Amino acid sequence: MKEWIWGRNPVWEVLRAGRRQVFQIKISGGAKPEGRLREILELAESKSIPVSPASREELIAINSRHQGVALQAGAYPYVGLEVSLQDARELEEAPLFLLLDTLKDPQNLGSLIRTAELVGVHGIVLPFRRTATVTPAVVNASSGASEYTNITQANLAQTINKLKEEGLWVVGLESGPGAQPPEQIDLDGPLAVVVGSEAEGMRPLVRESCDFLMQLPMRGNIDSLNAAVAGSVALYFVWQARGFQGAAAG
Repeated sequence: MKEWIWGRNPVWEVLRAGRRQVFQIKISGGAKPEGRLREILELAESKSIPVSPASREELIAINSRHQGVALQAGAYPYVGLEVSLQDARELEEAPLFLLLDTLKDPQNLGSLIRTAELVGVHGIVLPFRRTATVTPAVVNASSGASEYTNITQANLAQTINKLKEEGLWVVGLESGPGAQPPEQIDLDGPLAVVVGSEAEGMRPLVRESCDFLMQLPMRGNIDSLNAAVAGSVALYFVWQARGFQGAAAG
């Protein structure tokens, strides 16, 4: 299956990551080859990827937010759970996973993938059904971070059991009775963070499989956060508990 990726950063990251087969690139005929676009052209040349000029109408037909460039690539390369576990072992880091329980909004999924990649999550797990998947819109929303992230599609309940066998604790993000604040949960060990769907939260079986429920501290008149924001904040709490391991200097 082939699909079109659009936008300068997403196209650049697909090329740079090199995880997908790339068939061709279309560039707006009037675009100046400078900045990120120049880098795209140089990398395409080094990889012998065909580049052709395209009209405004051609690019709009792919997506109206094309930013003057689009790339045709193979389907997103999902990986098995063991790949992510092995990455954590090779890095000699406590495994950190993000499990997304039927998240529906592609923008939310893309935002969480971007945060997960930035804080060093070793793997993201999506269920097989009733969920957003890694479409071109999600690649765009993640600003290309999806191309560096290990993402698995699997049964969440079975995945939770497997991760527990590997020594991970499972923390579900939720408010309400039984939920604890971040400072009362050990977040610096092997961990899987579960974020539920935008409207319904975690499904009962997934919630019951969690070792802990974590509630983010809040103040003000609004009593909830967007799923992507809440998940991102939770991941930063985890990274903070790990001493911002691997953070770039400066």
